[in-house]
Amino acid sequence: MGEELERERRSLTLLAYRMLGTVADAEDAVQETYVRWYRLTSSERQAIRNPAAWLTRVVGRVCLDILGSARSRRERYVGEWLPEPIPGEWPVTVTASADPLDRVTLDESVSMALMIVLDSLTPAERVAFVLHDVFAVPFADIAEIVGRSTDAVRQLASQGRRRVRDRRAGLATRERHDAVAQAFAAAAATGELGRLITVLDPDVVLRSDGGGRVSAARRPVFGADRVGRFLLGAPRLSPDRVLTPVTTPDGIAFLGTVDGRPDALISLTVSGDRVTEVHIVRNPDKLTLW
Repeated sequence: MGEELERERRSLTLLAYRMLGTVADAEDAVQETYVRWYRLTSSERQAIRNPAAWLTRVVGRVCLDILGSARSRRERYVGEWLPEPIPGEWPVTVTASADPLDRVTLDESVSMALMIVLDSLTPAERVAFVLHDVFAVPFADIAEIVGRSTDAVRQLASQGRRRVRDRRAGLATRERHDAVAQAFAAAAATGELGRLITVLDPDVVLRSDGGGRVSAARRPVFGADRVGRFLLGAPRLSPDRVLTPVTTPDGIAFLGTVDGRPDALISLTVSGDRVTEVHIVRNPDKLTLW
């Protein structure tokens, strides 16, 4: 039984990451879940017919508690907070039951674009949506986790689904995203503001997360002209940074390294033929997977 339970750790970590937004928080939540399991008496553990389902319910409760305290933590966070970006090859696939046609896929649910949407949901909405729409956990089980009725949980998941569906409707296809990302890189490489602006949406917004550890814009940068100038000025601040295209769940992004060490991950949100959002993660704690 011990080995079987340990095999659940990966799936639980993937689930917790979608609910919390960073790998470190996800690992902490999973560790707390296993601590609670091993604190049970032998007879209590034997009475649990489905240990995997028990672990899922408990990690859901732990994540709900963490999300409930996240607001005060964010108030102390220096500058903008962005979810931790993950490499495209990071294992995201787990076994789930048959999906409705509009259910978010496992790979898609760890994209920066949708993780930001998930971060805008209430803790209960996020837990309900992730558990049901991504991991196919029954509403009755989720109701036990969040302490609400089954009907209330259905409504929570529906509200989260609506927000996610609205976001997905505006996103470019993966192929179009990558084509625009390549055009973005080519335009930036010329150093010409006018050319870079042609691939930026007029209302583009740039957010940069340094976590107070490294330099980053403390507030969002709005508009094609300002965002373009910010991006073209960045190389002068970090002349040794080398940018390399990398694969993420969103599509092509750009990893900046200095002396071979990860220094920044630049990801894009694309709608139509323009970049609508630029996300720059520089907090070293969120670049450990790179």
